Amino acid sequence: MATLDSARTLVVKIGSALLVDAASGKLREEWLKSLADDVATLRTRGTQVILVSSGSIALGRRVLELPDGPLALEQAQAAASVGQIQLARAYENALAPHGITTGQILVTLEDSADRRRYLNARATMQTLLALGVTPIVNENDSIATDEIRYGDNDRLAAQVAVLAGADQLILLSDVDGLYTANPNVNAAAEHIGTVQKITAEIEAMAGEGTSGLSKGGMITKLMAAKIATEAGCAMAITLGTPHNPLSTMGRATWFTPQSDPQTARKAWIAAMKPRGALSIDTGAVAALHKGKSLLPAGVSAVSGQFGRGDPVSITAPDGQVIATGLARYTAAEARLIAGHQSADIEATLGYKGRAALVHRDDMILQSHLAKNT
Repeated sequence: MATLDSARTLVVKIGSALLVDAASGKLREEWLKSLADDVATLRTRGTQVILVSSGSIALGRRVLELPDGPLALEQAQAAASVGQIQLARAYENALAPHGITTGQILVTLEDSADRRRYLNARATMQTLLALGVTPIVNENDSIATDEIRYGDNDRLAAQVAVLAGADQLILLSDVDGLYTANPNVNAAAEHIGTVQKITAEIEAMAGEGTSGLSKGGMITKLMAAKIATEAGCAMAITLGTPHNPLSTMGRATWFTPQSDPQTARKAWIAAMKPRGALSIDTGAVAALHKGKSLLPAGVSAVSGQFGRGDPVSITAPDGQVIATGLARYTAAEARLIAGHQSADIEATLGYKGRAALVHRDDMILQSHLAKNT
C-alpha cells in the first residue's frame, strides 16, 4: 500500500466544504494553516506538492453578498473572479511563513484536451516545481462554461496529476474512503481499504456526497481514480476535516496504479498516429539514445503537416524510425529552425521558443518499445 512518505510528486485536492465554513461562508483559517504545516513537512522530505483547491465561488459569493442556493452562470462567474483573489491570498498567507512561494494556475477542460495547451500547462507546472514553487490549481470558473468545464475538482485533480507526472494523488473528502454502500444512509456499509482495479462491482458501490458546498460525490472520485491509476498514479480518498489532514492521515481507500507515471506516459505517446516526421543526423541519434532531448541542430529534414503538441516520427539517416514524440513547434516552424542552434531560434522565428524541438519527456524510443513487447 502506498504511503505519503514514498511520494515524489504529490497532488492534493481540497474541496470547498473543507476550506470554507458552510454556515458563515468564511475561510477556515486554522485548518488551512494546519494544511500548510503538512505541506512544509512534506517538502522538507523532498516531496513536491501541488494543491488543487476549490473554494473561489464559495468565498466570492460572500464578498458580493449573493444569496444562498444555486447561482446564475453570470453570478457564479463573478463570484469566482472575486473569490479567486481571496483564495490565492489565503494560500499565500498560509504558506509564506514556511518560506514557500505559491503560484496560481487556472485551467479549463480545453487545456488538457488540446495538446498544445496541454504542453504549455505541463511546461509551466514543471518549471514552477523546479523553482521550488507550490502551485495552487483551480478551474477557471470566471470564464468557463459547461462546454469547457471539468465540473468537479476530483477529475481536475486527476488530470493535474497526469500533467505533472505525479505518483500520488490524495482527495481530501468528507468521508474516509469508499464503502460497499453509502455509509450516510446504510449503517451496514463496510469500508474498503484497497482497490486493485475499478470494476463494475466497485462502480456500483459509489453513492453521492451530502455536502452542501462540494459538487463531487463518490462517482466523480471513482472517475478520478480511473484517470490517475491508468496514468501510473496511486490515489487515495481520505477524511480531510481534521486539522493536519495529511500528517494525521488515517483510514483511507487507496487505488493501485496500473503502471508507473513515466511508463504510462510513454505508452500514451506510442499509441498516437504520427502527423509528420523529423529526419535527424547521426549525432542526434546518439544523443537520443543517451536520454537527451532532440534539438533543432540535429534535424536535417521535416516532412508532413503537424501542429504544436502533435505526434511525429523521428527517423535516422537510413530512414529507420527510432522514436515517436510530441513536437514543440509546428511543421512550418520546425522547417525554419531545423539545423540551427537553439540559441538562434529567436533570431530565426522572431520570438523566443523552447530549446528542444522534442523534449525527452515527450518521446519514446523504439528500443524502449521493443523491451516491453
